[in-house]
Amino acid sequence: MFNRRQFLKTSLAGGATALIGNDLKAASSRTSYVSGRPEDEIPRRKGKSVLGLRCNRIPTVRIGVVGLGRGGGAVERLAQIAGTEIVALCDLIPERMTGSQASLKKNGRKEAVAYSKTDDWKKMCERNDIDLIYNATPWELHVPIALYAMDHGKHVAIEVPAALTLNDCWALVDKAEEKQLHCMMLENCCYDFFELATLNMARQGVLGEIIHAEGAYIHDLRKSKFDGYYNHWRLEFSKHHTGNPYPTHGLGPIAQIMGINQGDRMDYLSSVSTNQFGLSLYAKNNLKEDERITLSERYKLGDMNTTIIHTAKGKSLMIQHDTTSPRPYSRIHLVQGTKGMAVKYPDEKIAIQPDSHDFMKEGQQKELLAKYEHPLSKYIGEQARKVGGHGGMDFIMDWRLIYCLQNGYPLDQSVYDAASWSCIVELSERSVLSKRTVSIPDFTRGAWEDYKPWPVIDMKEILYG
Repeated sequence: MFNRRQFLKTSLAGGATALIGNDLKAASSRTSYVSGRPEDEIPRRKGKSVLGLRCNRIPTVRIGVVGLGRGGGAVERLAQIAGTEIVALCDLIPERMTGSQASLKKNGRKEAVAYSKTDDWKKMCERNDIDLIYNATPWELHVPIALYAMDHGKHVAIEVPAALTLNDCWALVDKAEEKQLHCMMLENCCYDFFELATLNMARQGVLGEIIHAEGAYIHDLRKSKFDGYYNHWRLEFSKHHTGNPYPTHGLGPIAQIMGINQGDRMDYLSSVSTNQFGLSLYAKNNLKEDERITLSERYKLGDMNTTIIHTAKGKSLMIQHDTTSPRPYSRIHLVQGTKGMAVKYPDEKIAIQPDSHDFMKEGQQKELLAKYEHPLSKYIGEQARKVGGHGGMDFIMDWRLIYCLQNGYPLDQSVYDAASWSCIVELSERSVLSKRTVSIPDFTRGAWEDYKPWPVIDMKEILYG
């Protein structure tokens, strides 16, 4: 007899299949914040490639900072870098504006022009006395502000991820090429001390040819998702999407080490996610009588996402994301070569042949890391640790950005990096929902093949220009 329980089970299974189909359709045709063209159409280039872009020197970099939640720390750091002028600040929350103005005063800087209305960032971008827009807003504003800024002749630095859709990734690339301006994603983890050291070791051949690397963003943010951040943006995303919404902290450093977009490129990926458990359980246990608990069964973001990426040159990368499980913080940062490997979490460890069955002794490893300390951290690391910002890596990132603009050098990360690292947000979701491998666009349109990987900086360049 076909009882009620069987009927419900069958009906729910059919409904689940329909929902997955609808989710996949939505993920494959997401609404772009700025563009209406089909997702997978590769547009014609409107300008020259910006790989290795050199722009005119800017002896004093005049900056407008929009978004003083995350951007408040940037104001503090930028005010301590020689050759900068903080011209304007923009935020909707008065307390943040007051704090950033106080930071400028504390560092001997004059008060910045304040903008505090919803669309005031446009007025900031329209000013003629700003060279760089430092965009630390919630992520739905990353692309609109960046495009408007470049339309008004400004270089742009954008918080992570730079964009959430393929359309918007292409929009950033198109605009940077059209205007021949820098558009850099502020991936601070590329400038952490161990990551810089492994980059140096990779470039010097210590680990041999790099064939595989792993990165992650594993960070227990359950409390923050419910109790913190502007409009609970992480929580809102978790209600509607799965895949990896925050790939760049783990991906950026290893992509740079592997020469992605500079001699190699990411070709295709396959992504899987667990079901969602952590947010519902946290809501049930901690949000009694809270209206948000009624949504606890609707969260779509799987607790653990694992994405495997294959490159055009036959290398592989693994990226993970989990912000809803009780686990210690980890970005993994594992670099594997034909001569050895290095890994950062839970402890920094290195193994090099012929003794690669075991990690190096503490003394040996310390000597190796001292020998291959990256010139950036060697030159500016002590000051960076004092200024702070995730242990100093934020300051190194900002210092290097300003240094390159002052000297007319290419930036360490291009708009192609911003696009290819950020596009994993949408593509990982497509793969999870479709249970299929997904191709990764070549945002450089072939230019990656003739471009050498970012070199280790010469100390003479830093010291003497």
